[in-house]
Amino acid sequence: MSSDVVLTAALRNNLLSLQSTQNLIDKTQLRLATGLKINSALDGPSSFFAAQNLDNRASDLSRLLDGVGQSIRTIEAADNGITALTNLVEQSQSIAGSARDELASSTGEARLVGDVDLSDVDDLATLTGIADGDTFTISTINDAGVSITETITINTNDSINTLAAKITNGFADNQAGEISATVTADGFLEISSANARTFRIQDSATGITLAGFQALGIGDAFEDEVRDATTLAATTIVAGNTATSVALFEGSGDTVEAGDLLTGTYINGDGTTIFGGFAAGDVFNVNVDDGSATQNATFTVAATSTFQDLVDAINQDDDVNTLISANFDSATGTFSITSISDAVDNVEIALTDTTFVASLVFDIGLGDPSGLLDSPGTTTSDGDILDTVIAFNSSTESLDDLAADYNRVREQIDALVNDAQYRGVNLLKGDNLTTFFNEDNTSSLVTNGQNFTANGLGLNEATFRTSSAIELTATQSRSALSDVRSFGSSLANNLSIIQTRQTFTESIINTLKAGADDLTVADQNEEGANLLALQTRQTLGVTSLSLASQSQQAVLRLF
Repeated sequence: MSSDVVLTAALRNNLLSLQSTQNLIDKTQLRLATGLKINSALDGPSSFFAAQNLDNRASDLSRLLDGVGQSIRTIEAADNGITALTNLVEQSQSIAGSARDELASSTGEARLVGDVDLSDVDDLATLTGIADGDTFTISTINDAGVSITETITINTNDSINTLAAKITNGFADNQAGEISATVTADGFLEISSANARTFRIQDSATGITLAGFQALGIGDAFEDEVRDATTLAATTIVAGNTATSVALFEGSGDTVEAGDLLTGTYINGDGTTIFGGFAAGDVFNVNVDDGSATQNATFTVAATSTFQDLVDAINQDDDVNTLISANFDSATGTFSITSISDAVDNVEIALTDTTFVASLVFDIGLGDPSGLLDSPGTTTSDGDILDTVIAFNSSTESLDDLAADYNRVREQIDALVNDAQYRGVNLLKGDNLTTFFNEDNTSSLVTNGQNFTANGLGLNEATFRTSSAIELTATQSRSALSDVRSFGSSLANNLSIIQTRQTFTESIINTLKAGADDLTVADQNEEGANLLALQTRQTLGVTSLSLASQSQQAVLRLF
């Protein structure tokens, strides 16, 4: 068209070259400004999307690192708990060891401790089985070897502290303080003897009943057999867990041996006849109160029965041989009953006699080797002859204090375990912790928790009443310590794995980001050199364009 501007080929080529150079300058300046050689999919779709995938995975793994870090803190919280728990379990083990030493150095104390809190009872006479003026007796042996007895009366408005004072003052005023009574911090009545001497508690003909003793919290030490109107509630409190009889001798003066007949006539050391022998058909009933029921072993006397036969009948009876054991020592001529379980409240020996002779009883000083605290048995309407009931107590106040210390440690173990949680996860109470290591959750580690409360560790409440109870507690403490240490090792192993995976994940994230940078990040030195070269090319292009246009300017000079 006549209106078109006609450019020479040289000018057009120079202009196109300058346009291309300017585009390259613009792209290079963008790379320098952003630091990226691939700023969008238009700059290189393959590299752009590959780098985006790498960045996405790095971002996912970065979020996983937060969870890994929280898992590490959870395990650290549990490990702190394990460290403290180990100290507490070791402390419980030490207490059990102290109890073992205390029991070994002590023969126990004859003590009767109630189990009813009477601290809020202002008038004991209002309790079931107790009335104003009711009495009971406490008997023991004084230092001269003479039997002594004090009668204790309960009056209206007597509190448990008043009753304890009456018992203590009665023996302090009239005797030499052989028996004393106190009220424990729990409000329980506690009656104890000096120098571990045996003592006997018995109601009087018109005095307190068995129900009354139960109301005072000490009834478990008495027999709970059915009585007739003339039978009294009585029990002998023995220091330790073994009740040993007086030494028995034959008429010739020889010591009675285990193989001697039960039908023989035997005497004690001063020549007094203990009993005139049993007849064939007489029946021994050894009743053991285990706190929930009365277990019974029965032995029927035959013409050829010996003391050893009686011992065997007790020791081989499945109902009682887990509670008590019997023994006859031929060297000393003594018969003994030993409590081997904490469940034993009392042991009663009852005799059914074929001829119903009231004087034929097994009064051989069980628990009181002097024999002075035995009382004649009473024949009931069904022919039973009841003998002394024995209550055992191998515990001492020191052992009770140690048991209380042990149980306080148990409470602290529970409190510590409850406080060992982190963000609601408590590995010491059986919670499990799952830690994921990759973005699709196909790689993980489960840290299994355990129940480390006192019950979970198998640490039962301690009583320290017998050597078997102490040994059981010591065994439980050793087992608990082993479990705690083993779990601590398992936690340390899992923590090491998680920390290793944390380091690995951090390295993978760095590698992914570096790979993405390799695809998209611009080389600043290269891009700077490119910009300088393009600027030079642009200057040269402008100069070349100027030279190309000078030929047309020369034509104008002709006019």
